[in-house]
Amino acid sequence: MLFTAGPMVFSLYLSLTRYDMLKPASYVGMDNYRELISDPKVATALYNTLFFTFLHVPLQIVLALGLASLLRRAGRASGFFRTVLYLPVMTPPVALAAMFLLLLNGQTGAINELLGWFGFTGPNWTTDPVWVKPGLVVMSLWTVGSTAIIYLAALSRVPGELYEAARLDGASPWRQFWHITLPGISGTIYFTVVVNTIASLQTFTEAYAMFFGNSETADSQGDSALFYVIYLFQQAFSSLRMGYASALGWALFVVIAVITVIQVRVSRRLVHYESEPR
Repeated sequence: MLFTAGPMVFSLYLSLTRYDMLKPASYVGMDNYRELISDPKVATALYNTLFFTFLHVPLQIVLALGLASLLRRAGRASGFFRTVLYLPVMTPPVALAAMFLLLLNGQTGAINELLGWFGFTGPNWTTDPVWVKPGLVVMSLWTVGSTAIIYLAALSRVPGELYEAARLDGASPWRQFWHITLPGISGTIYFTVVVNTIASLQTFTEAYAMFFGNSETADSQGDSALFYVIYLFQQAFSSLRMGYASALGWALFVVIAVITVIQVRVSRRLVHYESEPR
């Protein structure tokens, strides 16, 4: 409580001040909040962040669920494949960013080489502003293993008797998945959607390491990789505008709270818990 509530209350106070860490903070009322509403960089950063989130979260869920379903059929080898699937999650974010700078290179990258085998011409993932965010989404799927492991645990709890009864009734695999698997793990899917959404809205390290580590990459992509937390970081530690950065932080807190409340309300109609009557 002390280490969470204390900094939150202090940042709320700072958001009402002008403070550069060199001089005492001066009270400016709601000026920082008025400025962020009219700041075009805030709108750009928020758009980039929401674009990434709405693309990353569904892809992460679908891919993780597919991998978990395959792992469930791996039998005795599932332990080995679980380890292989989870290992990429251990990659340090900065190393991951450096690796994908090479993989996503428009001229020599392995991803465009792979697309070339199938007759496709890959885009300039790291320099074309249109493809920068999809490229970051591709990179983010590298850590899909953690979500897949959670789904694997959830799938193992779905009673096998339900599938046997469905097969006796002639239900197709798709109907079994839709009417048994999805309701059986809906609580887990809801949890991962909320957690991944919050994490995506706070994306920072990989994008910053890829596109803001040197002037060449920073200039090539314009503002297409400017995520909200990156802009907040720049305002706090490059411009030393701690008051304005605190206001940005509280605005992001409100955005996350609103999206989470919407997800909670939607979940009441779609999520099934074992303790509830169906």
